[in-house]
Amino acid sequence: MPETNISIDGGLENTAFMLRLHDPVVFPYTLASVKVDCAQEDNIGVVEEAMKGDRLLAVFNDIPYAQEMHKLQLECAYPHFMDGVMERASIGTLVRIIKMIRLPDGGFRLVVRGLKRIAAVSMQFNSKGLPFMRYRALVESGMSDLIKLGGRVKGLQQLYVEAALLNHYPEEELLNFNESMSPSRIGDMIADSMHFDYPEKLQILVIADVDKRLEFLTVMLNREVEFARTGAKLQAMVQEAVGASQREFFLREQLRAIQSELGEVTANPDVRRILDKLKTLTLPEKVEETIKEELQRLEMLPSNSPEYHINYNYINTLLDIPWQVYSEDSLDCKKAAKILDSDHFGLEDVKKRILEFLSVMQRRKDQDDICRAPILCLVGPPGVGKTSIGKSIARAMNRNFIRVSFGGVRDEAEIRGHRRTYIGAMPGRIIQNLKRAGTSNPVFMLDEVDKLAHDFRGDPAAALLEVLDPEQNNAFNDNFVELDVDLSKVFFIATANVLEDIPGPLRDRMEVIQLSGYTALEKQEIAKRYLIPRQLEENGLKNCHVTFRVTGLNEIISGYTMEAGVRELDRVIARVCRRIAMKLTSGEWEENKRITVDDKLVSKLLGARKFMQDLAPVPVPGCATGMAWTSVGGVILPVETLALPGGKGNLKLTGSLGKVMLESAEAAFSFIRSNPPDGIKPEFFTEHDFHIHVPDGATPKDGPSAGITMSLALYSLLLKKPLIPRLAMTGEITLQGKVTAIGGLREKLVGAIRAGITTVIVPEENAKDVSELPAGIRDALKICFVSHFDEAVKIAFNS
Repeated sequence: MPETNISIDGGLENTAFMLRLHDPVVFPYTLASVKVDCAQEDNIGVVEEAMKGDRLLAVFNDIPYAQEMHKLQLECAYPHFMDGVMERASIGTLVRIIKMIRLPDGGFRLVVRGLKRIAAVSMQFNSKGLPFMRYRALVESGMSDLIKLGGRVKGLQQLYVEAALLNHYPEEELLNFNESMSPSRIGDMIADSMHFDYPEKLQILVIADVDKRLEFLTVMLNREVEFARTGAKLQAMVQEAVGASQREFFLREQLRAIQSELGEVTANPDVRRILDKLKTLTLPEKVEETIKEELQRLEMLPSNSPEYHINYNYINTLLDIPWQVYSEDSLDCKKAAKILDSDHFGLEDVKKRILEFLSVMQRRKDQDDICRAPILCLVGPPGVGKTSIGKSIARAMNRNFIRVSFGGVRDEAEIRGHRRTYIGAMPGRIIQNLKRAGTSNPVFMLDEVDKLAHDFRGDPAAALLEVLDPEQNNAFNDNFVELDVDLSKVFFIATANVLEDIPGPLRDRMEVIQLSGYTALEKQEIAKRYLIPRQLEENGLKNCHVTFRVTGLNEIISGYTMEAGVRELDRVIARVCRRIAMKLTSGEWEENKRITVDDKLVSKLLGARKFMQDLAPVPVPGCATGMAWTSVGGVILPVETLALPGGKGNLKLTGSLGKVMLESAEAAFSFIRSNPPDGIKPEFFTEHDFHIHVPDGATPKDGPSAGITMSLALYSLLLKKPLIPRLAMTGEITLQGKVTAIGGLREKLVGAIRAGITTVIVPEENAKDVSELPAGIRDALKICFVSHFDEAVKIAFNS
């Protein structure tokens, strides 16, 4: 080890395990809390070994970095030695472990008591590779002049008390000094209790001369006292400045009162701006009173206070709400019908309801009040035009249009707004979008209301109950606005994909209009009227000779799309247009050449078909064709049956069937077993097992409407006779053989037409639904109504 300018006693050298520390500095006669990290493997081992013996540790601290020394203006160099790659002070403290606490991460928290200063002699390692230090007790010098030392100690005690009081140390933490204590011990106690920096505390520890140590400590305490006095003086100056600002506030209030008596305008530019805007508006009496009260409060608040900005934003929100501002409705029903027809093909129920509303408004135009707007809910599969119809309605009625998507909204404050007491409070989406609309009677579309969520922040669907209740929404109360807002003139249109996902109370407040999927003929018309012209223009083909034939459209619809709406159809037509544009641009095709998009060109441009069209299967004994409704429209549903000899009358069902469909199959089997065809003996059912399979087994299927299909398939199996060709059916069957109503009839019939079906069996109870179908669907099919299984048998076997 290097030579150091320290004095050590002439006694024997002692050894103790060495604990390497950076912080804290442990002084003799004091208690300290030391954390040993789990990453410090040497320290962990040292502590464990010490706990097995006398619990003594030789603590030596890291030498501070040069920049720390320079920052604190410390010039005295530390006596040190090299500990591997780390410089370590060669004067440390011998400590005894009082308490050890194991931490969850594997480290320790130690409570140690400093015993005495020690000087390092040499560092060695034991057999386990743990460091231990050969040391001798440090001989303290500079204690010959006792009078001088006594004066220093007295001054230190006074400085300590003054610094502690200025820094507001708790009374129970103040040190109690004893006349019997040595100057060195008093200095160490003061150094340990003061909040000095690490290099400063280490400097105090390593000074062997007691007089110089106390002198350095006196300088440090003087600095602390001066800092504390300066801080107290600055605090007093701040308080005085605050008092001055309060006096200024009261003087300004007096000035405002004098200006009010003299009839002069307020000096606040924000208030002047609000007053100017208030003169141009016609507001309800209650709203005007509220704004004037808030203005008085605003004038009394300092412009830099948080309350000032909250009040200012609140007043501006009240001014921006279109109180009693209405757009003039276009009541020409013929013009509105023309606009709706030009924008959308089909959707007759929606158009009829809009024209009904305009007709009522026209008949009540001479009355003082404005006709209350309806609240519609358009329910249907994606892509059928629910959202876009809102814009057309607004254009037909000459109203502003606002759309808000509620998909995934789970916070009730999104509807009702936040209380003004919250930081960043704002009105809910209803009021915010009413401000954007600028009128109190816009067409307001609430998109995807079936996707509303709820959690601990509330239920947005419950908050919408007041908005969509015609008996309550004339006084809608937003948490931020806190005033009644009339929403009864707003034309609300909600959209949803699944009606069952809308909560019952909310669904009850709306007029539900079901939108079915488009037939192939309707998709052709939509493509011709809207999609193709738009895509030709968007892809730079407007002036080119590009013509889409019916065969090409049919190929796109049947081979490259599978949907109830027309979104994917629009994308596929766009893809065809882009590839035509690429061939024209590359010079592969001539610019002036007439391009006819037929089925062959579609296959050439788009490649192989993505979807294979369902075709009516060839009649086979034991098989029947049902009809099903899916999210992409109607499809046919083949059902196959087998009788397995050597069985016991068991029924096996396969095809990824849901619970309801499984029960429907069991009901059909029970009915056929109790009402078999002529010539089938009861023993046949006990000697065979039966298997019903619905192909496309990977696709989940559910619902009761395949009951009649399974019954006829089993009947055909027993007769060993196929059903008539191109026949499909739908209907729920009971144990008595009654055929009951089903849903989704339009989509199922459209799917049957697409598959080449010519005859369908439909429950008698669905006759009312058939009467509302387009003539194109009714003319394409022979629709046979049945109320009992026996009637279905006569039709299915043409008997």
